Amino acid sequence: MVAITATLIFVLDQVTKYWVVHGLGLDAKGVIEVWPPFLEFRMAWNYGINFGLFSGQADLTRWVLIAVALGIVLFVLVWLRRDPPGRPGLLAAGVLIGGALGNVVDRLVYGAVADFLNMSCCGINNPYAFNVADIAIFAGAAGLVLFPGTPASGKRKKRA
Repeated sequence: MVAITATLIFVLDQVTKYWVVHGLGLDAKGVIEVWPPFLEFRMAWNYGINFGLFSGQADLTRWVLIAVALGIVLFVLVWLRRDPPGRPGLLAAGVLIGGALGNVVDRLVYGAVADFLNMSCCGINNPYAFNVADIAIFAGAAGLVLFPGTPASGKRKKRA
């Protein structure tokens, strides 16, 4: 279940990035209004983490962030093996892993993460962009917090 979910999220992330950035030419246009002011595609190459934090020393940061993302994926996989959650937790883990791997591929291919979704509302102009992988990482992490594994006492017999 984790592998299938991760694969679906990864493919959705990569297909949407390719379609918007290359198919619609967002890399050349910069901005495409989809449903102003609520949704627009705004090209942003993210060399750091959320909101461009830690984007200095681009090449070093790139490899550190790849290592961190792969480390998180490995941590989640080990955690799942040691304390398997129920179905919602497994789905959340797959969503997080698929998103993390989607951003890793961007860093390997482009040297940065391709962010393109921008949402604003109610007179507030949001300057930040994100992508499907970012949504998946956030949703997957929230799901793992909300649907953790069962308590250890419920799985194992207590020793006398």
